[in-house]
Amino acid sequence: MALHDIDADVKFDSKVLTDVAEALEPHATEMFKQRRGRWIAIVELAHVERTEPGPDEDKNPAVKLRVTTIEVAADEITGGRLRGLQREMYDRRTSGGTLFADDEDVA
Repeated sequence: MALHDIDADVKFDSKVLTDVAEALEPHATEMFKQRRGRWIAIVELAHVERTEPGPDEDKNPAVKLRVTTIEVAADEITGGRLRGLQREMYDRRTSGGTLFADDEDVA
């Protein structure tokens, strides 16, 4: 079985690093006020833990990730730019068998 064929569950570590908390602090009041708010950000994730169930366990393997760095878009212009990048990344991820599939030179 190839590594990319593993059906692993993804979990997020609840530990918030100091740098992450500091990056979120300027947005905390607005995040508190907007109960249904949404924010776009650039996030870096780190592998924290990997769980491989035994052969007799009826569980999926799991990987735990932690947010190591985050930058939240502070204005509509930045938010729009990030949403454009997000759309492009989504298109590339979901483009199997289309024009994007063979386009590996584009960063």
